[in-house]
Amino acid sequence: MTKQALVPVTTQEDLAKACERLAQGPFLCVDTEFHRETTYWPELCLIQASCPGYEIMIDPMSEDLDIGPFLNLIAEENRVKVFHAARQDLEIFTRLIGHPPGPIFDTQIAAMALGIGDSISYDNLVQRVLKKRVDKSSQFTDWTRRPLTEKQLVYALGDVTFLRDVYTKMQDDLQTLGRTHWVNEEMAAMEDPALYDTSPENAWQRLKIRKPQKEYVAIFAAVAGWREAQAQAFNKPRRRILKDEAIQEIADQKPTSEKAFERLRAVPKGFIRSKYAEGLQDIVHAAIADPEAHAPALPKRQHNPETPAGAPEMLKVLLKAVSDEANIVPRLIANAADIERLARGETSTDIAAMSGWRHEVFGRKAQALLSGKLGLSFENAQVQLFELNGD
Repeated sequence: MTKQALVPVTTQEDLAKACERLAQGPFLCVDTEFHRETTYWPELCLIQASCPGYEIMIDPMSEDLDIGPFLNLIAEENRVKVFHAARQDLEIFTRLIGHPPGPIFDTQIAAMALGIGDSISYDNLVQRVLKKRVDKSSQFTDWTRRPLTEKQLVYALGDVTFLRDVYTKMQDDLQTLGRTHWVNEEMAAMEDPALYDTSPENAWQRLKIRKPQKEYVAIFAAVAGWREAQAQAFNKPRRRILKDEAIQEIADQKPTSEKAFERLRAVPKGFIRSKYAEGLQDIVHAAIADPEAHAPALPKRQHNPETPAGAPEMLKVLLKAVSDEANIVPRLIANAADIERLARGETSTDIAAMSGWRHEVFGRKAQALLSGKLGLSFENAQVQLFELNGD
């Protein structure tokens, strides 16, 4: 880490030179510092990037600096972009370049495939993989304030300098274990544009619909879309416009007047007369008047058979056993919803554990266990698997 690297790029000329150097690397490590506690759109405050032998920081808040050259670099599909806990960084860059910046490699997910930890923090990952310590004392800081201190800059740049070595070590370990394709499958899923969709018409999909009735669903979806549009227009967090519980209550109570809105418990008093509520009454009226036009098509509700007593518990024991044997974080193989569906006898490939490498590691054994072809026993305080002949 050089003194020169600790001076963020603030001019177009320096940015062009930095991007030229970064483009020479086989991969690109990226991290960001941003502020979004009071806004809908994250405010990008600092970009850190590195490749083998070179690291740089870019100040996107610098007056007149166009970060387009870096965005062009990160949009290239012939270079892996390495992140740690990538989701929020990907949201930022997806908005800036119009699509997820694949191909990507998320070291937090790779850590799960290597059995290093579940949702492991960056500093713990560096300590586990490189046996080095990261100073996280500047983790909670106001990145919008200028000038940034040397301590802040050292902390920020460390997020991409250690990341280079973590990435190369993880790549070697994954290849040795034959698990590179496991992580590639996870990365491909993270590059799905639908994950970063902020269109108001799809906002209802992030919320839980409690009733299947057409009128309820129409109001619910209409208000969710209205809130998304308002949050974007005012650049305020969704909850600052209207809480999720308020959307549920409006869809349930169907208020059609200011007085009716005032009686709702989840809607703040006086909200309906505020600037943020503009258009809310109109959208509720419209949804009530024509539910067919406003209600999205919901997936057909399936009648789930009763879960056999003890089946989920048996599957959890099996999951723990195969996870320990393979040294993988269990949650990467199957989550609670997967376990519940498998326990009911479902075999659809839309259950993650029933396709790809997960099926080989766990799904196949889960089916054998539920069908009486595989047994569990405890020996020396450990779970043992044994085949049953069915006699």
